[in-house]
Amino acid sequence: MKLTGNTIFITGGGSGIGFAFAERFIKLGNKVIVCGRNEKKLQEAQEKYSELITCICNVTKEIDRITLFNWITSEHPDVNVLINNAGIQQRYHVLNTNLKEDWSYYSQEIASNIEAPFHFSMLFAPYFANKDYAAILNVSSGLAFTPMAIAPIYSATKAAVHSFTMSLRHQLEDTAIEVVEIAPPAVNTDLGGVGLHTFGTPVDEFADAVFKGLKAGKREIGYARAEKAMRMSRDEMDESVKAMYDSMKNTIL
Repeated sequence: MKLTGNTIFITGGGSGIGFAFAERFIKLGNKVIVCGRNEKKLQEAQEKYSELITCICNVTKEIDRITLFNWITSEHPDVNVLINNAGIQQRYHVLNTNLKEDWSYYSQEIASNIEAPFHFSMLFAPYFANKDYAAILNVSSGLAFTPMAIAPIYSATKAAVHSFTMSLRHQLEDTAIEVVEIAPPAVNTDLGGVGLHTFGTPVDEFADAVFKGLKAGKREIGYARAEKAMRMSRDEMDESVKAMYDSMKNTIL
């Protein structure tokens, strides 16, 4: 990937992995735009990097996505890189849910993790097609390959992102648009709730590994457990999923 001289839009860029990416792209000489729902986190991010462009957006809402796309392409027409990073992770046992009342809660995960990256990709791809260089980076997960059974919708949405990204890459192979998938392992962020990923890979360690892969021109970038999961056999996947569930099931029962 071309790492400098871009105008980059990152969803969920106010904290965590998205902000770590924003930091590195700014330092490499790119203009960076980030969106998020948490105004306080966006303000804190901009206090660290005054050149960072921030905007509040609820990516689960179609109208918000369209409005944001129109604003970015109007105010920052040089935009040429999209990073679909925003995501929600919810953990539960299906026997403990009450879908007559709570489906809207669970459907937010689908809207954030599937609808938003698919929609943004399909909005920006035609806009990018006339550029000399452009890129779409989709953040999936190691759980796309070895699902964490206590987060069933999250794991399924990330498998969908993996599949969609593969298709997108083939469809855009005759354009100047690079399509890259980034598959994190557990990373020490607040995804799913504060303190749930303190055992995970440090954010900076993961982000540094991703940028090393981007510099090398990789189209699929995993790290640690996620990198291994991307190349597992089916038998290895089944064993890994069972072992993971056995070690974590008591947290939702």
